[in-house]
Amino acid sequence: MTYALIMAGGVGSRFWPSSRRNKPKQFLNLIGDQSLLQQTVDRIKPIIPEERILVITNAEYSDLVQKQLPNVPQENIIGEPIGRNTGPCIAFASKIIYEKDPQASLVVLPSDHYVNDNDTYRKVIEAGIEKASSGQNLLTIGIKPFRPETGYGYIQFEESDAEKSNFFSVHPVKTFAEKPDLQTAARFLESGDFLWNSGMFVWRVESILSEFEKHQPDIYQACTKVKTGSEPELKEFYDNSLSISIDYGIMEKSDSVYVIPADFGWSDVGSWMSLYEISEKDEDGNVIDADTTALYETNNCYIQSKNDRIVSVVGLQGVAVIDTHDALLVCRLDASQQVKNVYESLKNGKANYK
Repeated sequence: MTYALIMAGGVGSRFWPSSRRNKPKQFLNLIGDQSLLQQTVDRIKPIIPEERILVITNAEYSDLVQKQLPNVPQENIIGEPIGRNTGPCIAFASKIIYEKDPQASLVVLPSDHYVNDNDTYRKVIEAGIEKASSGQNLLTIGIKPFRPETGYGYIQFEESDAEKSNFFSVHPVKTFAEKPDLQTAARFLESGDFLWNSGMFVWRVESILSEFEKHQPDIYQACTKVKTGSEPELKEFYDNSLSISIDYGIMEKSDSVYVIPADFGWSDVGSWMSLYEISEKDEDGNVIDADTTALYETNNCYIQSKNDRIVSVVGLQGVAVIDTHDALLVCRLDASQQVKNVYESLKNGKANYK
């Protein structure tokens, strides 16, 4: 059988002031009438039913996950006592699933991404499951780039050794690259053998646990000792685990990594700019999520207000205006990655940033 692990523990700092500590980005209805988390579950459940979906989140958000996903069994919602990046999270979830079904496959998904073409998305996931089930293979999903993006990591693949899985090409991974500068990103795009790293993975739980045993033995040994349902043992595991990403801890070290190049209208919804790019725009290129606005000579802006007051913008281009009940953000859309710095400064100060 195939299980899904949805990672839902992030703080969404780049979406301040809408995203707050008590209700971060993945729980917000940024696109449509469902939260990003709910969309992620609805997208995958035609091939993986909710009883085989696990959600790992911050312990502070466990009740919120249960409220938004009432059909996911409560025992499948695991609250992390402390964040330790994606490595320990995936190791522990894999251990839980292995105890239920040693032959199971696992699809690992972020909770806060956007997909426009759900049918193609599911076909790509099924291709990954098929390849992962055929051996000790670790699959990742790479997104075909269409611009020199500096906000994503990249995956370089071997073009000559492609095979087919469910009609999609599967390539051995040559290397992983961190977020590049603009010049390097342009070179990656021109080369044709680099993909955006989507953070989606597929493997058999036996395969990934074997890789942890080989490359991260401390995490492997520690997670295998945790009894499912034991809060003290879970806390001890997280307290003592190395904070490390699955990319750095396993994927960059393994010699059995493959990638499927895909194009299904993906975005990591990583900033107000990326949300602007995937949202419907008016004739002036503006995205308006507000009851009442008065705009003059204003183009290519993102305007969101959850208040009754009128939002008026005059003579601006390429700006985000985010108005909440207790905070106002105005920033250039092309600088919206830097909103995380505002969040951090408020977090470290005495202002109420919750």
